[in-house]
Amino acid sequence: MQSAFFQDFLSISDGRTVLFLVVLAALFYVIHILYHKKHMDFAVVVMIGTGLGLVLGLAIQLVAGFPDAPMEVRFVSEVTTWFAMVGSGYINLIKMIVVPLVMVSILQVIINMQQGKTMSKLVKTTIAVTMSMVAVAAVVGVAVGMIMGVGEGSTSVAGDATAKEITPVATTVKNLIPGNIVEAMVNSNIIGLVIFSAFLGLAIWWINHEDPDDAKPLYDLINKSHKAMINMALLILDYMPWAVMALLANTIAQRGLSSILEVGKFIIALYIAAAVQFVVQLVLLAVHGLNPAIYMKKSFATMLMAFTSRSSVGCLPLTIETLTKKLGVNQGTASFVAGFGTTAGMQGCAGIFPALLIVYVCNVTGTPLDITMIVMTIFVVAIGSLGIAGIPGTATMAASVGLSGVGMGAQFAMVSPILAIDPIIDMPRTMLNVTGSLTNAIVVDKHMGSLDEKAYNDKATVHTT
Repeated sequence: MQSAFFQDFLSISDGRTVLFLVVLAALFYVIHILYHKKHMDFAVVVMIGTGLGLVLGLAIQLVAGFPDAPMEVRFVSEVTTWFAMVGSGYINLIKMIVVPLVMVSILQVIINMQQGKTMSKLVKTTIAVTMSMVAVAAVVGVAVGMIMGVGEGSTSVAGDATAKEITPVATTVKNLIPGNIVEAMVNSNIIGLVIFSAFLGLAIWWINHEDPDDAKPLYDLINKSHKAMINMALLILDYMPWAVMALLANTIAQRGLSSILEVGKFIIALYIAAAVQFVVQLVLLAVHGLNPAIYMKKSFATMLMAFTSRSSVGCLPLTIETLTKKLGVNQGTASFVAGFGTTAGMQGCAGIFPALLIVYVCNVTGTPLDITMIVMTIFVVAIGSLGIAGIPGTATMAASVGLSGVGMGAQFAMVSPILAIDPIIDMPRTMLNVTGSLTNAIVVDKHMGSLDEKAYNDKATVHTT
């Protein structure tokens, strides 16, 4: 099977490729039996799929001999290409409904509002809670980095990583306002979509205020479209147990063991920082009189999806569905806060990660981590979190903003070893982004006075689809 047809077109030129594709198909069938025949709980099946994906990814690495550059091994490259068809294809399927879901959800909320004060309070509370939590995440990142001494003893060898061009924060905020709504859809500018939808919703609400008969067809169309989009989201999300297996197996198979060991301390520090910040989120819920254990049970599937998919935007439909169907959050609050959280104030990618990275570079270069640097880091990271899009690959932008903000942009090339293993550290970062959106939405809704605490505490809503 050495012809171009098998190697380049089919990507099946090695017996081991066939073997692992058969194994994947067999594991898919196991998930089918557990989910549709045995009727196991959705979250449990997702967890089993995640575990199987981890084992499968390690098995591919083992058969390949744990190479330093796995993607240069032909069968690994072929297997991950096929796995990506399932995993990444599923993420694209979810992203496909993000734009219409967000727009219709915001429209549905606005047209059913009784007064404009509700929207004003929602915006102010969302910004306050979101930016406060990302500042706390920056503090956690700096603290864990300093305690663990990330970067200490590392050689200051520059790699080939290059920083992205830094855009002033005022310009970034301005660019979130869509000059072209179609361009905003293409670029997944969620805040831009929210702004457009809010103005369109207010315009339709105005029609209803002046003449309810003229507005009725529009109201019916939006309300029914919203119901259809929610049903579509649930249909797609039902396939999550299969997707997480392929996604995680793909991530593990593509990483070389040596590249992971090289920055092992940083990886451990980031996972610890993510865990600490997650506990902070749970404490925030407890302070507001909500049981964190119930939240964890109902959000578990969403967390696993975020961990394996590495896409905050891709998780948005599931995030909104979890908030509204399980946690008693108002539809408007869920759509607005979760949508806002995919672009601004991400506690993982734009909070703990750039803070840890700044500590790392300071230790590698011998730059003193005094109180001035610490305060500046927290401020820069919090403000820089605005406009960091919630999709895989934002690490370079987060690193650029953070390092340049504290005057260390010239040392950006030193973070090359960390960016090389980005998928490994992107998993906990993305999960923290999504749990941040979940807890922020719950807290905001609590302050808005619209949180259905009875639904939040109802054990019957733990199950999904």
